[in-house]
Amino acid sequence: MSISSEILNKAKLIRAIIFDVDGVLTDGGIIYDNSGLEYKRFNVKDGQIIKYLRQFEIMTGVITGRSSQVVRNRCEELKIDVHRHGISDKLATFDDLLLELGLNANEVAYIGDDINDLMVLKKCGLGATPNDGHFTVKEHADLILKSKGGQGALRELADLVLQAQGHYEQLIEGLIGNADL
Repeated sequence: MSISSEILNKAKLIRAIIFDVDGVLTDGGIIYDNSGLEYKRFNVKDGQIIKYLRQFEIMTGVITGRSSQVVRNRCEELKIDVHRHGISDKLATFDDLLLELGLNANEVAYIGDDINDLMVLKKCGLGATPNDGHFTVKEHADLILKSKGGQGALRELADLVLQAQGHYEQLIEGLIGNADL
């Protein structure tokens, strides 16, 4: 995928990546068992990159419309900096997070897949959607990712941000250098 200089310039400014969960970190499916327990499938590649974002002082956050203990558990496991659940007004929550984190909107990338993400996608510095995002979201996003929701969409955007900021090579060299010990 060829990335435009406009997208690369936006990615250079990013200090936080905030994302939706259902349809971004997951494929959007929800499984309930007969006892009412909820199950979701997350992609380990999305989780893996979060510690590397932290290493380069890029914060992470979740704004999700659903309230789910499974998602809370995943956010805690990954040490996501901020996560808000059961949110009906994502833009107001986004604005609150900007204040809380001391960021300007252009310093935040956001990944959303459905129409309730549109206002945040339009306000943030770099708005992305998974390849299977809603067609209207694709019309308004800065970047349509190659990955589908639940198949590494966060990882794809995080890799792009790290590359644009010159951190990716440093990260790989550090990992390879540590392997030689």
